[in-house]
Amino acid sequence: TIDAFQHWVYEHPNHTEEERAAAWTNILATFKIDAIDTSDVATYRQYSWQRQLHLFEVPFYYIEYGIAQLGAIGLWMQYKQNPQQALQNYINALQLGGTKTLPALYEAAGLKFDFSPEHIKTLMQFVKAEMDAL
Repeated sequence: TIDAFQHWVYEHPNHTEEERAAAWTNILATFKIDAIDTSDVATYRQYSWQRQLHLFEVPFYYIEYGIAQLGAIGLWMQYKQNPQQALQNYINALQLGGTKTLPALYEAAGLKFDFSPEHIKTLMQFVKAEMDAL
């Protein structure tokens, strides 16, 4: 929910407080399960996004997890094709530590720093093939 909300906020930079509250409420409803009745705390829930301090302190923090996951899948795909090279690429990236940018770390690991639909589709097809093989 918080990622979808954060995305909405940045896509609508001139939104009003009312629009923001409505967007959050709609996003909550999209991901809501019916197991818990929250109708008696509707006003509280309308502003509950403010509990997520990451929105204020480190915007898009959660997105970094997605970026890391895509890199991990890319490295896994490498490993399935050439285990020794994948391990060496991983070591190459680790040796750089925090001295390089994330795109440079991906490059050192032999990975594309690419979030295009085509590249993500390739990664997801790989994951699906691996799951189908189980």
